[in-house]
Amino acid sequence: MNSLDWAVLIGYFGVMVAIGVWSHKRVDNVSDFFTAGGKMPWWLSGISHHMSGYSAVMFTGYAGIAYTYGVTSFVTWSFPIALGIAIGSKLFAPRINRLRSRLHVASPLEYLKNRYDLKTQQALAWSGMLLKIVDVGAKWAAIATLLSVFTGVSLNQGILITGTITAVYCTIGGLWADALTELGQFVIQLLAGVAMFIAVIMELNDKGIGFLDAWDRPELQGHGEPLVGPYGTVFLLAFLFIKLFEYNGGMLNQAQRYMATATPREAERSARLSAVLWLVWPVVLFFPMWMSPLLVESQKADGSDSYGLMTEQLLPHGLLGLVIVGFFSHTMAMCSSDANAIAAVFTRDVAPVLSKQARAWGERSGLIAARVTTVVFLALSMAVATQVNSPTFKDIITVVIKWVAGLMGPIAIPMMLGLLRPFRRSGPTAALTSWSMGLLAFWLVNYPISWQIEGGVPLQYQVSIPLAVSLILYILIGFLKPEDTPERLAVVERINTDDDGAAAAAVPAPAGGVEDTVGTQAKD
Repeated sequence: MNSLDWAVLIGYFGVMVAIGVWSHKRVDNVSDFFTAGGKMPWWLSGISHHMSGYSAVMFTGYAGIAYTYGVTSFVTWSFPIALGIAIGSKLFAPRINRLRSRLHVASPLEYLKNRYDLKTQQALAWSGMLLKIVDVGAKWAAIATLLSVFTGVSLNQGILITGTITAVYCTIGGLWADALTELGQFVIQLLAGVAMFIAVIMELNDKGIGFLDAWDRPELQGHGEPLVGPYGTVFLLAFLFIKLFEYNGGMLNQAQRYMATATPREAERSARLSAVLWLVWPVVLFFPMWMSPLLVESQKADGSDSYGLMTEQLLPHGLLGLVIVGFFSHTMAMCSSDANAIAAVFTRDVAPVLSKQARAWGERSGLIAARVTTVVFLALSMAVATQVNSPTFKDIITVVIKWVAGLMGPIAIPMMLGLLRPFRRSGPTAALTSWSMGLLAFWLVNYPISWQIEGGVPLQYQVSIPLAVSLILYILIGFLKPEDTPERLAVVERINTDDDGAAAAAVPAPAGGVEDTVGTQAKD
């Protein structure tokens, strides 16, 4: 990097902070901070939903998969996400929007107290928060790894720089700041991705390699196969189910994008836009990674530095700075949206249970608590990021694929399936059993059992078995021990009833808000 690249990077950081300051004027209460008051346009929500699913892990971990295996990086990652969101646009997006408009909640987990019980809500809230700290820690480590490649700064310095800038704009501006910065980041990503795509095409032409001829080169032997290595059919099917739940709200931040739109119909349109972007745009981003074995030689065994090396080699200064900004934009988009989601869960779901004072929070005190929680979450995730390459967490892609994919299912299944009428018989017993047994299955498969098998349990089973255990138990126990009380059925019906005229953006105080609302509606 030279002074021009640094100018682009510093200018980007300045714009992100300026957007946060501007967004601060639009945040008057907890509803504005967590759900944009239900006033976000569907197209902005869709772009924000799309961007909040990326991070620099794509340019490190998934770049390594693309370098090693080829197109399977698309087939087993962005394609299942696109398909999952497309399905969820009908199945989940309208119902999640009604959590705000019909039940008047600000956290995706706030309704669980009435759909199941307080114990279930707290179990999912605490496990979801802890998983997100690890997940976001991996994202900070990924962007810091890239920053060290280009600038030479240490891993911890890179974590501190990116985390601090993100904390400033997302803490003062809430979800509005997240969405607006993600719109800007999408434009930057578009420019940077196209620039890199063109640069790789030109470099291949200079080497006498045609667009289609490249796949016949020995360096890309087998790279055109859709399912190779550990990424086979079982892994693909498991990932499709995982991403169906995760990217439609199971990891919380995407649920907020659906809640932020004015109506269920707009939430559905938002999801469709995100699905189209996930289907088309990653092909442009992945193509240079697929061609990277022809252009660079990775210095790391997993190939995670290949994209960074290729960027340095092919792009002139200025454009290099723009691509580096693109790396930052991915990570900051995801981490800021995660921070906002976890702040919503803590202030709306956890704090009122821990403290009587929290139950009496007004608009101002609730907003202050939300901002403080956002900062604390970011600080904890940054602390975890310094340990990502330790023996406990291993490498970045291990954290993202194995830990997040493997643990997300048991947490998301009770939350997501609890929205749907066919699963109305499943109550707190089904939810807590499926959650706890899914977590136990993850531990058993990844550690005691894996230690006893030469070469360990294959990755596809590491991520699929916990999900399968949770899903089967949730359905089976709901059938054997139905707990569909009138109060719980009332919650399900309010979420599934298409009466958009009743939409409202108001958010009550955390204590008992959902119970009071549903109780009144059940009597009508």
